[in-house]
Order: sequence, then C-alpha cells, then structure tokens
Amino acid sequence: MLLSLVLLAGVWLCPVTGFSAPNVPASTQATTPPPKRFNFADVRRRAEVLATQPFQTQNNTLPDFLKHLDYDQYRDIRFRAEKSLWRDQALPFEIQFAPLGFLFFQRVVINVVDEGESRPLEYASDLFDYGKNKVPEDLPKDLGFAGFKVMYPLHTDSHYDEVAVFLGASYFRAVGQNQNYGLSARGLAVDTGLSKPEEFPYFREFWLEKPDKDATELTVYALLDSQSLTGAYRFVIKPGVNTQIDVKANLFVREGVQKLGVAPLTSMFYHGALNERFFDDFRPQVHDSDGLLMATGGGEWIWRPLNNPARLRISAFQDNNPRGFGLLQRDRDFDDYQDLEAHYHTRPSIWVEPEGDWGKGSVQLIEIPSTAERYDNIAAFWNPMKPVEAGQQLEFNYRLYFFLDMPNLSPGGHALTSRVGAGGAGDLDSSRRRFVIDFGGEALSKLPENAPVKATISASAGQVQNVVAQKNTYTQGWRVSFELLPQGNDSAELRCFLKLGDDVLTETWSYQWTAPK
Repeated sequence: MLLSLVLLAGVWLCPVTGFSAPNVPASTQATTPPPKRFNFADVRRRAEVLATQPFQTQNNTLPDFLKHLDYDQYRDIRFRAEKSLWRDQALPFEIQFAPLGFLFFQRVVINVVDEGESRPLEYASDLFDYGKNKVPEDLPKDLGFAGFKVMYPLHTDSHYDEVAVFLGASYFRAVGQNQNYGLSARGLAVDTGLSKPEEFPYFREFWLEKPDKDATELTVYALLDSQSLTGAYRFVIKPGVNTQIDVKANLFVREGVQKLGVAPLTSMFYHGALNERFFDDFRPQVHDSDGLLMATGGGEWIWRPLNNPARLRISAFQDNNPRGFGLLQRDRDFDDYQDLEAHYHTRPSIWVEPEGDWGKGSVQLIEIPSTAERYDNIAAFWNPMKPVEAGQQLEFNYRLYFFLDMPNLSPGGHALTSRVGAGGAGDLDSSRRRFVIDFGGEALSKLPENAPVKATISASAGQVQNVVAQKNTYTQGWRVSFELLPQGNDSAELRCFLKLGDDVLTETWSYQWTAPK
C-alpha cells in the first residue's frame, strides 16, 4: 500500500491507493469485479448503522480566538479564491470552504467523490485570509471546516458567483440570477414550536461529487445526525434563473419524535403592510418573505400573509398529499423597502414541490414575536400526521425552487397586498377593523369594471360587514375591503376569495387576526 499526499487546487487530499501483485494470472484479473463506486446507498448505510448507536454530541471546543469572534470579525475571514476546489481544472463548479468560529462551532467532514472514489479533504489554515484579525500562532492544524459554498458562472462565463451555501446545523441557502441571499432551507426540523426546546439536527459529513467539464448540476451527499434520528441526503443543485435543488432524504428514527418538520423553511418578517403596531423604522417594510403559499391536494391555493405578532402564533393547514408550499417574497418594489444595503426586494422565494404521496398531515406556519430584523422568526414545514416512532424508516423526495417570480406557479389571481386599519367612520365601535386586499393577475386585469365579481368572506369569530369588491384601475386588479367586528378578544380566522358566477377567480386569502394586547 502506498500512502501519498496530493494537493488539489490548494486543498490537501489523503487517498490510499492499492496496487495488484505483478504476477497475477490474466484469467484471475479478468474475473475480478470492478471497484465499487461511491453512491447514495453508501450514505444510506452509514445513516442506518448510526441510528442503531447512541447519539454522541460533537466536541465543539474551539480556540478562544475563534470562539469569541463577533459577526464582523468572522466575516473578515475569507477563503482564498485562488485555492478553490477544482479551480485549476476549469470545471463549471468550484467549491470554497467556510471557517469555524462565531456561531459555527460544529466541525463537518468534507469528502470529494472523484470517479467513484471518496477521499477526505484536509484542512489547512493558509486556505483563509484572516483580514484584520490577529491570528495566534498556535492554532490547531486539524481545525476543520464549518461548511462550504458552491460557486458557478450564474451571470457571465467569466465570473463564478456564489449560488449555494451549506453552513450551520442542517441549514442551506441558494440563489438564482439577480437574487440576494434571504430565507434558508433546512434538512429537517424536530419539535419546532413546542413548549420544550427545539432539537437541531446537523449535517456531520458531506460528499461532493466532482462534476464533468460540461455539467450543469452538482450532486452533494450529506449525513444528518441528531438525538432522535439520522438521515441520508442527496442534493442535486441546478443553478439558473430559478435555481433548483432536488432533495432525497432517507430518515432512520432512534427515538420517537413529537413533531417532525419535513422540508422546513426559515425566514424573517420584522414589519410590513399588515402591521397593527408601530415600528420605529424609516423603511416602510422589512422582511425576507411576506407570505406562505400552499397548494392543497384538493386543488385549492391558499395565501397567508406573514406578520410579526405580539405573541407566538402557530397555524396548521390540514391536507392530504400536498402539491406544494413555500415562503414567498411577492412585493418586488424597491420603494416599499427603501433599503440600499439589504436589497429585500431581490430576496428569493422558495417553493417546495413534493414528489410522490406524502399522505395526511399539515403545513405548519410558526410566527414568533421579534424585536429586530437580525432574528429569523418565521418557520414553515410539512408535519406528517402519523406518529414518528423509534425504529421507523421514512423517505421524502422533493424539489426546491429559488426564484424572484414564477408567474405560472398558481393558476388564479394572486393576493398582492394586504392592509388593516381602523374601521367605521370614527363614531362606531373602536375595535372594528377594516381589511383591504388587492388581487392581481392576467385574467383579473381583463375583466371590465362592471363585471359582477363577488367576494366570498368568512370569519371563525366576530362579524364581517361592509364588504366591497371593485376594480382597481391603478393596478388593473381587483380590490376587496371589509370590516371585522371582533367578538370580544377572540381571535378570528379570516378567509376571502373572488368569484364570478360559479368560477373561483383567485387563491384563498387566509389570515389569523388576534386582538392586540
């Protein structure tokens, strides 16, 4: 056996290469099976075996230099682009690695799969430029990486853009053309939104499959681990105008899970057009996403505007075999944000498209009160109805779309903006609330002003009064306004959609109104 060190694009690899004995008969060579190629089944076996063993927490002890980095200091550590994986081979994808430190304490093992052979990447401190940070001389030589970034010539052939990043627990993000990072996807959510602490599964090991010279997609495998379960994941990343990631997840349950969150999304909503409380901010709106969209197995499209509530709010949309759900940023007008740094108007939406039947369950939306835009306070995921018990094996396959606009995503009119304010004319009950919803879409724009369009509105509590549906000539859509007369302090689930005769013209606007404290 020959143990050699190979330097590939500035990253150390440690392959072990075997050689046949020189005098092996030709007949024996002919019957020797070809070497086994690494594939998803290898990761699946790893996850299955790992699930039979007790969960072991990772040693996250870092040198004080890295442990005490603040946000700006961590951002000042940059990977040296000239050392990117595959840089010297002129491949369509390159990989850059993320350092440990700040909030990222978990070391991940990263491997490269080349012609079916998996080899681990070795860490080297000179892969990074530490900027203005004072680096101690005694940093361990085997620190390891916190994650990695995927680079691809998204806009021009001469420049590699960052199109995806896997960093922190099981979080990952991606962008398409002319997009800026915003909300995140996660491998899995466990016990999110319960009274007990949430469990955070994490990717402990990755395998990066070396692409061909003409490849338009990159395959990444990942091994997930947590107290309750393990998982084998395959991500096929397809950069483009709307970047797509195909996800295959095989899960192995160690112990029962009270609430499993499949295809979870995490976002931020600080304030927007539907505020009922004051935010001292020069910007009209601040959010990564402004609504949850859901396509039910029965064919209904539901739009739920997001909010920064005064107290925790959890909504569950029951369904059977959902066709899709996602957190969207529909408002693309810079004037509605006025932020030259954050570029909220170009934050991507994410749509989850299940493959196969997911059975009965619910799309759950969690809205957490937040005091600043730096906190992710929105979560959405699929929660299966069947209990998740020890020893179970589960499989979920789905596609993620990262986009600015997908005009053909839902067939009917869209809820574009939602607003709320005081109802009445000043001499009525001060608790009365007026809601105004603007719907838009090509079919709605073609309807004349005198079309007999009707608004169908319901409330789980209180009374709906003064309903008006009219053409909005400024947007060429249709506007609905109505008043809610609350029933004391009872919350009210509101639903609204437009009809023309027996034809439903729009998705269903859905909102949970809660009396302010």
